Amino acid sequence: MDDGGFPVRKWEDLDTDILVKIFQSFDIFGLTSGIAHVYCFDDTSESDDSSSAIGKVNCSAVCKKWRSTLCDPRLWNTLDLSTMKSHFIKTLDKPYVYVCSRSEMALSRALKISLSLSQRNITTLIFNLQLYVPNDLFIYTAERCPNLKRLVMPSWNKIEINGIRKAIGCWKDLESLTIGNIEWTEFLFLLKAISNNCKIFSELKLLGARNPTCNLALELVKYLPNLKVLSLRCSMFVKEALTTMLDGLQNLQVLNVSHCLVLAEIPQRGQDVVIVKELDRSVVHKASRLRRFITCMHMQDDDSSCVMCMRNRNDEGIVRWYRYEEGLWKEDEVKSLAV
Repeated sequence: MDDGGFPVRKWEDLDTDILVKIFQSFDIFGLTSGIAHVYCFDDTSESDDSSSAIGKVNCSAVCKKWRSTLCDPRLWNTLDLSTMKSHFIKTLDKPYVYVCSRSEMALSRALKISLSLSQRNITTLIFNLQLYVPNDLFIYTAERCPNLKRLVMPSWNKIEINGIRKAIGCWKDLESLTIGNIEWTEFLFLLKAISNNCKIFSELKLLGARNPTCNLALELVKYLPNLKVLSLRCSMFVKEALTTMLDGLQNLQVLNVSHCLVLAEIPQRGQDVVIVKELDRSVVHKASRLRRFITCMHMQDDDSSCVMCMRNRNDEGIVRWYRYEEGLWKEDEVKSLAV
């Protein structure tokens, strides 16, 4: 009873379902002990996001009841770290970045607390493309998310071949993958690992892929013949590669090539690059079997009214996402691949 004679209930007596509803309205930083105060961000909009997290309740440390409630599977279907970015400087030697130690510590703490509370129930894991995850932490995460179905990868700079092998080996149920800025050697190894381990894999998004030969298309057909959804949004490739994918990926249902630079042929040394102005009838006919074929017909016009097409052209087929609106990289015309 309080001083006024009214009954007082303790927080630990609150109904579990009500607590879950409350916690579902929090972002990951609110659920994992107010981690945001140790983030080392650039002085951009992310600092505002972290500041708003500072005032959130230190949920997992309030009481045993709250701690146990935070292990409820309903809270951990998705672990979204898409607003968390590393503070780094570029270097000349591999991994070509130096990440602030406080930034790495914050990431490690966020992941380890989240993975402990989630109790292997995470099925969707979303990283920011400008988040640099150390190889050992990437493996640690993979081992504690064995039921993962969808992954949006962080930057690849600090992830090694053995990290890819061990991670993909853990994700037998992986269905969807979004990747960007990956080296060709690592990409080939990744495709082989998916082909050997992920038998129900069906969706792939290559963010800003730049491959002016047919190698990319040939490897996709070779290792992922059962692919159903493919997004090459804001990429650059030759028209022949598009034909190769349409012919070789017989189970493909959705193909997104919006805001892409499509080259007429493989560029030779000393020759000008010829950009396709309009997809010809043979390509459109091959794509007619698909459920959705998504293009942007402003994509090669000099006076394009499409902002993203202009940006891709100006960036020569490698969109510099950091130059533009925050979170722009999350968008996709394919709903299942948007973040």
